[in-house]
Amino acid sequence: MTSEKIDSLDKKILEFISKDARIPFLEIARECNVSGAAIHQRIQKLKNSGIIKGSQFVIDNYKVGYQTCAFIGITLSDIKSFAKVAEELQNIPEIVECHYSTGKYSFFIKIYARDNKHLLQIIVDRVTKISGISNTETFQISLNEVFNRQLTVFKTTENEE
Repeated sequence: MTSEKIDSLDKKILEFISKDARIPFLEIARECNVSGAAIHQRIQKLKNSGIIKGSQFVIDNYKVGYQTCAFIGITLSDIKSFAKVAEELQNIPEIVECHYSTGKYSFFIKIYARDNKHLLQIIVDRVTKISGISNTETFQISLNEVFNRQLTVFKTTENEE
């Protein structure tokens, strides 16, 4: 997998929008000493290239009643079932992250549930019923999310272009 070619202006734009996706283009333009149209075009280019995947509001899961967060490793019975299992995991709305991983587990997921009983119900009644899954292991239940952020390593140097 290759990375897209981005210059120092793209990096500045990514730095601003990773902190606040709703920042006005004109504010970014002022900070970067370019026109609002230039920022609009650059953001469109970053979207078209897939560097920017979208924008979203962040919901406090705890405040809407999802007070249990767990991390679960999933073992497949046959690696050929990867795509089908991934598709079915994506259909479970409580699963918010799914990573194809190395080591003992084929997938590593992050899941939110209303409480421990609801978590057990999701695992037993939905996750383990997916054809191709041979085993699950719940590693941790999160007590509190300390932080959650976008990658912000887009700092530029004076000589970089």
